[in-house]
Amino acid sequence: MGSLGTMLRYPDDIYPLLKMKRAIEKAEKQIPPEPHWGFCYSMLHKVSRSFSLVIQQLNTDLRNAVCVFYLVLRALDTVEDDTSIPTDEKVPILIAFHRHIYNTDWHYSCGTKEYKVLMDQFHHVAAAFLELEKGYQEAIEEITKRMGAGMAKFICQEVETVDDYDEYCHYVAGLVGLGLSKLFLAGGSEVLTPDWEAISNSMGLFLQKTNIIRDYLEDINEIPKSRMFWPREVWGKYADKLEDLKYEENSTKSVQCLNELVTNALMHIEDCLKYMAALRDPSIFRFCAIPQIMAIGTLALCYNNVQVFRGVVKLRRGLTAKVIDRTKTMADVYGAFYDFSCMLKTKVDKNDPNASMTLNRLEAVQKLCIDTGVLNNRKSYVDDKGQPYNVFIIMVVILLAIVFAYLRAN
Repeated sequence: MGSLGTMLRYPDDIYPLLKMKRAIEKAEKQIPPEPHWGFCYSMLHKVSRSFSLVIQQLNTDLRNAVCVFYLVLRALDTVEDDTSIPTDEKVPILIAFHRHIYNTDWHYSCGTKEYKVLMDQFHHVAAAFLELEKGYQEAIEEITKRMGAGMAKFICQEVETVDDYDEYCHYVAGLVGLGLSKLFLAGGSEVLTPDWEAISNSMGLFLQKTNIIRDYLEDINEIPKSRMFWPREVWGKYADKLEDLKYEENSTKSVQCLNELVTNALMHIEDCLKYMAALRDPSIFRFCAIPQIMAIGTLALCYNNVQVFRGVVKLRRGLTAKVIDRTKTMADVYGAFYDFSCMLKTKVDKNDPNASMTLNRLEAVQKLCIDTGVLNNRKSYVDDKGQPYNVFIIMVVILLAIVFAYLRAN
């Protein structure tokens, strides 16, 4: 649930953490009895607990479609990510993957841990896919086909330019945004704006660029071969080789490179806010909004942070729980984006080569949020400096633990 020391430092995290823990336990108990659906939801819990929690917001038909869509794309991503698969074997699988989802006899052994289980027992996912309504099936097939072709393209070429970077992120995440919008439309839940395709793409790009930035060290240390998604056009200004950024002697240049990529990701925020503001269904809104808030929070942590090149940088669990608990309306989204953009702004070093552009983009986001007129009378996500250890807090923690144990027993 989170370390005791962290909870004592951030006592406001405790209640949201308890609620999140109970919600996860409830979701795990609601696994469908049918073997193929049971496998899909169990696997969803294993590959992404946070996503499996957020997906519970949706109605049953849409939830099933999104669950299958997620697992199909996870399987496709597992093939792409497995650097031990020879290129001449990997590319045809990626290109043909949209046909395999109709075949309950198909499977392909690759990946590790839970991803290997997903690939070895992919017939369960295919069986679930075949039970979806035709509109859902068509949307999932189309996006899987386009994504597989895009992934295959970038197996054979590196991300050289910023345009390549945007194109790669479109294939692996922008298409996810388009696919989800198609599922929302197929289910009759949403009527989106005329520019829904462009802003759906931005929703995906914002999440994917955040992940690529955060996961630099994991990707560069991948065995047997590094995965390199940072564009050479950017990192080439700061190093001769992308892996050089992880070395301590290059810290100043590494952080400047990192900051330029964070600044690049910020350009998608206005589209993301426009997309979320157009959503009508409260459950779909929460499903879309929670990951976006976590992305801007992650960027705020990563910016100007050399730890990106040393280890794992991520939101503390209690803050994640707060985001899940508090995100109910568009006012909450504007508040969160305002808070995290303020946090990021305090970290901008005026000597950074991209400081001016970074500040301009942050100030544009802040103005957009302020102009909505909804920022008053709310709890801040990040204005919690932590509180000193004291007897009162410890007593509250103990009392909550007792209450939680009682509720579980009853």
